[in-house]
Amino acid sequence: MRNIENRQFKSDDDALTALLSKAKSEQRSDDALAVSIHIAALAIHARKKEMSAAEIIELLDKEAERYENQAGELH
Repeated sequence: MRNIENRQFKSDDDALTALLSKAKSEQRSDDALAVSIHIAALAIHARKKEMSAAEIIELLDKEAERYENQAGELH
């Protein structure tokens, strides 16, 4: 026999909504920073390799495809 105790908690809907809103906002901020850092790294890479415009476009196309695939995996 298991010792399971069901507890019921009273929740304040406004407090939960505010907490979720803050968490979403922080996640968006973190995501934006991560993308910004990644784009900066791509720019540094392109500069170091002295890539042509066509090579940079190809690099950006590959990155866009990578993001699309990643987004598809999350849904």
